[in-house]
Parts: sequence; structure tokens; C-alpha cells
Amino acid sequence: MKIAIMGTGGVGGYFGGLLAKAGNDVTFIARGEHLRSIQDHGLRIISSNDGDFTVHSKGIDSCTGYEIQDLILFTVKMYHNKSAIETIKPLVGNNTVILTLQNGITNADQLVEEFGEARVMIGSAYLEGRIQEPGVISQGGPGTAAFGELTLGITERTKTLFTVFTNADWRVTLEENMQGMLWKKFAYLAGSAAVCTASGSNYGEMRIIPSTREIIRCAIQEVLEVGRARGAAIMDDSLEWAMNALDNFPATGLSSMTKDFHSGGPVELEGLTGAVLEMGHELDVPVPVNETLYGILKPWEVRLNTL
Repeated sequence: MKIAIMGTGGVGGYFGGLLAKAGNDVTFIARGEHLRSIQDHGLRIISSNDGDFTVHSKGIDSCTGYEIQDLILFTVKMYHNKSAIETIKPLVGNNTVILTLQNGITNADQLVEEFGEARVMIGSAYLEGRIQEPGVISQGGPGTAAFGELTLGITERTKTLFTVFTNADWRVTLEENMQGMLWKKFAYLAGSAAVCTASGSNYGEMRIIPSTREIIRCAIQEVLEVGRARGAAIMDDSLEWAMNALDNFPATGLSSMTKDFHSGGPVELEGLTGAVLEMGHELDVPVPVNETLYGILKPWEVRLNTL
């Protein structure tokens, strides 16, 4: 398959690296020193699951005049969605599939608005991944993924992609109700990431203190209620799943949003907690815990944006 990776960071670099290693025609879209290192030396993956390997695939920063792709993995941070959508336009043909493996719940809406529902699939990635240095991706944590269609059911094209992914040694599941899975992860991530950042603690510390754990649980529950009000196919075990995910995250780990806050770069506050507030207010669903977390974190984000 011809596969483009829009966003060669922890998620895109790791899963794209596995696809390239398996012999697919993979193109990595990147910028700056990271791109130059990929072009000169290949992309090196240091993985807790798959060891240390290097793939020598194409690296580009502009898609103008480039060939149509069969699959585009859309793995940028949410705040880069607008520019990334513009970037991939030359790669999208009638039969191109765009699979988002991002945090958040509204990414597919933006892709559908530009490219149409028929071209978009949704998924989730579960790993700790980052650019360790230009041209080098490190992967820790589970290193797993799930994907499926926007609507309920499993199609022939999802079965085809599942074969491609498993042949590339992805640890992946094909979900009949991927919307429900996405809301599970979004609720878990929005609640736990905001508390992790606001409390200045790691996952091990915040989950063992009863009052802090209850804040996380309430934040997650609010998100699930918003999903139900939107008509999403929320699964009955969503809250239990989210709390289990909280308990199974590495004790010394931090959320990616927390890391971004401390690094001084752009953060995904608006795409996570901000999106919960926007949807909750629109649907008249009370979200007081998420409102409080947003109010605590927003001044910090504003300060980062003015530096």
C-alpha cells in the first residue's frame, strides 16, 4: 500500500515505522531537523515492544505534486489539524482512507467536513511515544491501537486494513463500535490528563488519594454524559474501563498534555477539556468538575501562548 504518515511523532512514527518495516510504501511527513534526519539517515524506532530498528522511507514536508495515497495516518496534535488538513489535500483521491489516531473526539468531524464521511475512519492509540531526538522515535507503554468506521459495523475495507496492520505487527483490534471506544478513551484522557496537569502529580500519586481519584471519576462521568446527550453509542462499561485504564497506566507516567504544559509548547487543553465544556454547554449537560479543571489550567495556557 501507499501510506502517508501525517505527523511523524510518537504515534505516527511508531506505527508508520512498523508499516514501513513490513514492506509498505510509506512516506513520512515531517519538518525541520526531524525531517532532514529522516531523509539522511532513515527513521529509527526504539521500541519497548519491537526492539531497535531503522526504516529508510521517503520524508517530505510538502505534498504538492505528490502521488495519491491509499491510506493516510492522521496523527498530528489537535491544534495542528487545520494546517495538516491543507497539507494532505494533494494526497487524497477518490479511494483514499484517512485514519485519525489522535487524542480528542472532534478530529473526525474536521476531516469529514473537508474530505467527506466516506474517506474517514477513526481510531485510538495507546502508548507513550515521543521524538527522542531528530530522526529517532521512542515507544513505551502498551503500544496498541484500535480502529473502525465512523458508523456501527465492520466493512470489507476495515478488514483489509486490519490485515495490513497485523501483517506489520501492529497490536491492533478492529472495533464494531469504534465511536464507543473513542468516547471511552476521550473521557478517560480528558479527566485524567487535566487532573494530572492541575495537581502536578504523576498517575501513581493521583490515583491512590481517594479525593483526587473521585475528581477524576467525576470528570470522566461528566464526559460520558455529554456523549450520551450527543447520541453517541456509549458502552455500558465505559466508566469501569476508564478507571481500569487509570490504574494500569505506569505509576511514574505523566499525560502527554502535562508534558506539553511543562515543556512550554502548544497544549491540547481546548481539544480535550475545552471541547467537553463546549459540547456540555451546547447540550445543557452540567460539567462542573471539567469547568473547574479548565478554569485552573486556562491561565497557564494563556501564559504559555504569550511567551
